[in-house]
Amino acid sequence: MKPAAFDFTAARSVDEALAVLSQYGDEAKVIAGGQTLGPMLNMRLLMPQVLLDINGIESLAGASRSDAGLRLGAATRQADLEDDPDLAASQPLVAAAIPYIAHRAIRNRGTVGGSLAHADPAAEWGALVHALDAELVITGADGTRSVAPEDFFVGILTTAVEPEELLVEVRLPAWPQGAGWSFVEFSRRHGDFALGGVACRLRLDAERRCMDVRLGLIGLGDTPQRARDAEDVLVGESAGPELWRAAAEAAARGIEPMTDLHASADYRRQLTRVLVADALAQAAERASPGVED
Repeated sequence: MKPAAFDFTAARSVDEALAVLSQYGDEAKVIAGGQTLGPMLNMRLLMPQVLLDINGIESLAGASRSDAGLRLGAATRQADLEDDPDLAASQPLVAAAIPYIAHRAIRNRGTVGGSLAHADPAAEWGALVHALDAELVITGADGTRSVAPEDFFVGILTTAVEPEELLVEVRLPAWPQGAGWSFVEFSRRHGDFALGGVACRLRLDAERRCMDVRLGLIGLGDTPQRARDAEDVLVGESAGPELWRAAAEAAARGIEPMTDLHASADYRRQLTRVLVADALAQAAERASPGVED
């Protein structure tokens, strides 16, 4: 199939992009990697009046590090992160998750911001930004605002980015010393969308009690989500299999899983129990008890 006719414009700056979005509103679609948008255009699931190419905006590409953490431009390619030799040391959870994102050919073009703005509930970045307490930076004619993950994801394929706004940056706080991590997901084949997935960051005190726990879930509801019920079960308690099971049960109770062609809601709830317990066990194994910033 071929897409319906549309106009095309390539922006060279954020201001140029915002001018186009201000003119066309929701009749414009932004393209960077185009790994999801391209097929949707071809199948005419989307028929925008204008396609706005942001690949020429240099400020939106690449990663930069500081004492505060890692800044990712929205147009940063997944493959560029995957090939970053310093990523595993500075952001090990991101490094663990990137290989799960589709296939290398997709990661060569797909972007961090594109994945987040598309807001597929099974996409890996949804779990990452929840587990890492990321800030998502959105800009528009009225200025720039920083949005927490729980406010960013509104519904299936829907975010807090308004038609005349642009997601420009993702800010990941510096990795806490001694924290353990894990990223686990289940899909029918490698590269398929996850039926369920968990990103976990966990710190243990010197007595191996849980502290500062973060659990991000994907594929288990209408949006990526934070498993706060499970986190509440964990904090202050001694690490171990019984605690992992209790937290996993709390996570399963706290979600509203969907039924689709791939899995039932009951299946996804049971999958949550398995994945959360596995993620916690792996993260605890990698943690350094008693190490603090």
